[in-house]
Amino acid sequence: MKYAIAVCAVMLATAFATSTLRAQGTAQSITARRVDVIQVASGFRASKVIGSTVYNESRDAIGTIDDLIVSPKDNVTYAILSVGGFLGLGTHLIAVPFAGLQVADKQMRLPGATRDSLKALPEFRYASP
Repeated sequence: MKYAIAVCAVMLATAFATSTLRAQGTAQSITARRVDVIQVASGFRASKVIGSTVYNESRDAIGTIDDLIVSPKDNVTYAILSVGGFLGLGTHLIAVPFAGLQVADKQMRLPGATRDSLKALPEFRYASP
């Protein structure tokens, strides 16, 4: 009896593995690269960056990070900033390269920017799904 149960378990596992492989389609080639995990761990978590207030070098609040987007074309990360408005009404979304932001004194800063200069940038709109 124990032998029959073991055989059934092996047959079920084999059938499941076979169906899983077929469901996956053709084999994929993955290029793995070694990553310096210590360097990555010292980076910025999106969950902590989104919602951060952005200041200029004069420490004036000029916007809030609404989202982060990685461009599919060149893998550049963009910060989507919400500028202007009050309590979410009348806000203007803009995109700036994340590399242009600086972290100083635990604050996100965009040197040389003002609320007016950011409002003058073209409005960012999310692509329709």
